[in-house]
Formats: sequence, structure tokens, C-alpha cells
Amino acid sequence: MRSIDAARERPAPRHFRGMSLAGELVQGDFDRTTLILAIKEDCLGCRSVLESPADAFGDVATLVVAARASTEPWWGATSHQLVVSDLLLQQLDVRWPPFYVLIDPVAERVVTEGVVFAPEQVREEIAPYLM
Repeated sequence: MRSIDAARERPAPRHFRGMSLAGELVQGDFDRTTLILAIKEDCLGCRSVLESPADAFGDVATLVVAARASTEPWWGATSHQLVVSDLLLQQLDVRWPPFYVLIDPVAERVVTEGVVFAPEQVREEIAPYLM
């Protein structure tokens, strides 16, 4: 059983741009398979994502994205790169965080997606796409 039946076919951006929690510009390129974890402010369920170790999702680059920042202390203590970017969520067509998308930058496509319940569940769901 998966958190979503099948990924919606759609393109993935090659670049991202947003703000850090400190209000600094953050931008970069997607140059390898990347797991993007969309979270939202005031979401206790998102806490497990933010508090998870850097390798919690397997051997994959991770980027945590939110439309708005939160003042909850675990947001600032995360070991994952976190960017506040409503634009990136729109480009990925992520409407209801907590949600994840796995992107392939070479094909510029969303490979798979699903609802985030826990880091272990996401790791299990994306593992077949990382081989």
C-alpha cells in the first residue's frame, strides 16, 4: 500500500529560489535525483520530517520546502536544507502539504509523489526509484 496510487505526470523545475528562515536568498539547481518534502507551518505531523537525520530518506538529496515559515523551534534545528518558496510549490503543483515529490533533473520530471506520514514511510515508497 502506498500513500498515493500513482504520480501525476508533470514537469519538474531545474532550479529553485526562495528564502531561508533567516530571510536570506537561497537558490540552486537540481543536479541529481532530489526528494522535495513540502511542509506547512503549525503542522505537528511535519515535525518528524524536520527532526529526522539527514540520511533518514536514504541516499538521496533532500530539500524541505514551505510556503510560509514557522517560528516553531524544530524548524530552525533541522539537518535538512529548508527553503521558503511558494513559487517552487506551485511549479511542482503541490497543493496540500505535507507531501513529497521525487524529481529526476535529467528528464525534468516528477518521478513519484505521495503524502508524508513519517520519514520511514517516505523512504520505503521512494526506494524503488533510487536503484
